[in-house]
Amino acid sequence: MIFSSLEFLCVFLPITYVLYLLIPSVKAKNGLLIVASLLFYAYGEPVYVFLMLISAVINYASAYGIARSRITKQDQDAEDKKKHDKLILVICIVVNLFILGFFKYTGMLIGTINSIAGTGIHIPDIALPVGISFFTFQALSYVIDVYNGKVEANKNFFQVLLYICFFPQLIAGPIVKYRDIAESIKDRKVTADNAAAGLIRFICGLSKKVLIANACGVVADNVFTADKPYVNAIVAWIGALAYMMQIYYDFSGYSDMVIGLGRMFGFVFKENFTYPYASGDIKEFWRRWHISLSTWFKEYVYIPLGGNRKGKRRTIVNKWIVFFLTGLWHGANWTFILWGLYHGALLMLEEIIPVFKKDKNTLLKVILHIYTVIAVCVGFVMFRADTVSQGLFIISRMFGGFFLNASSISFAWQQLTPYYIVMFVAAVIGCGPIRPLVMKLTGESTEDNAEDNAEQAKRINPKTVILMLCSVILLCWCMVRLSGSTYNPFIYFRF
Repeated sequence: MIFSSLEFLCVFLPITYVLYLLIPSVKAKNGLLIVASLLFYAYGEPVYVFLMLISAVINYASAYGIARSRITKQDQDAEDKKKHDKLILVICIVVNLFILGFFKYTGMLIGTINSIAGTGIHIPDIALPVGISFFTFQALSYVIDVYNGKVEANKNFFQVLLYICFFPQLIAGPIVKYRDIAESIKDRKVTADNAAAGLIRFICGLSKKVLIANACGVVADNVFTADKPYVNAIVAWIGALAYMMQIYYDFSGYSDMVIGLGRMFGFVFKENFTYPYASGDIKEFWRRWHISLSTWFKEYVYIPLGGNRKGKRRTIVNKWIVFFLTGLWHGANWTFILWGLYHGALLMLEEIIPVFKKDKNTLLKVILHIYTVIAVCVGFVMFRADTVSQGLFIISRMFGGFFLNASSISFAWQQLTPYYIVMFVAAVIGCGPIRPLVMKLTGESTEDNAEDNAEQAKRINPKTVILMLCSVILLCWCMVRLSGSTYNPFIYFRF
């Protein structure tokens, strides 16, 4: 953990935000956010602050080098300039991926070689910098966008550094593209309505994490670490569904906190989840789940590989590459890779099975929704498993563990505590599209007209006050739960 949750809520965030509001100029505000972000990261991993600074310098210099090349070499042959810029881009990508690979995948690579070749190569104990996958991909998107002419290189290093290290989304995303917040880095305003709406969104995200995800996480951990005789079909499904809710409410809760904090500081971040468990097929699921990552791979990997423009066979290969990388991005374990390939296989099947292409009546929509939920749930079992064999065991028990004995029945009942049942029911209800109702009550707009809404906001409306009071109650409840529990891990911190 970077900060303990109570330290963050009671000390770091209030002090940072009060100072932020007191400082008049945007330049000084940016300086405060940089210092706060570096302190935030250094609190848990002081050494790796230098790694993040090195990453920022490399990517800033690469983008600036590409931009300067286009200014100073106007008289040279266009092909020479293109080669020069591409060389800078390739070097930048290689260096970034080398840093990411060294810290994240060295152990997996050596372990795989040892398993296949029977060698005994020592696996070094390399600590994984928290959030390295997120800030690496974020920095790369900036350089690639400069190369593609989608954004101008920023000559101000500290503004680029703020983009990379901004503490709310530094350690667990979402992956924010520079072009989406470039103007906000240079100039932004904080209104009373936006601050209130942002705080409400932050507390909602915190509640999703502390109240729902943690409750589901305890049950999921109990099932996945249980001895085999205790795990029948009932227990396996209890664990699988608990983890399915845990990972959604853990990560979407963190994304809500980031979006809320961003709004409190004057930034508008795009949504990262739009009710993925309401999807009617796996393709729709990936349009709704971890949107910043799926769009990153689409824009910077799938399309450059040719997308669907080079024939059906090449399209299939491109999709397999994307989902292999999606799985690998999540962790240095073959369970994540199999999870990615599993989703790739499901998408391939949906491309060739006619039922997914025809017009759907109500009954078919219900059937396909059930299929999607089950398919996603099964995939997350492998995602959660420590080993491939453990994942296959849980899945086999989900569909073949049809036995009852005293130990398995007792173990199942132990998991179904009243508190967990209430939180699970709340989780199921929360998977539906209830956010538009909340947005209507708070007066919060969608991202497309958020700026217009901010300009119109002159005062906090009564509905917002009521929701603020409810949010305070939720915040107090969360703090009570946090003070009495040591189980507060964010799943995506390790990515």
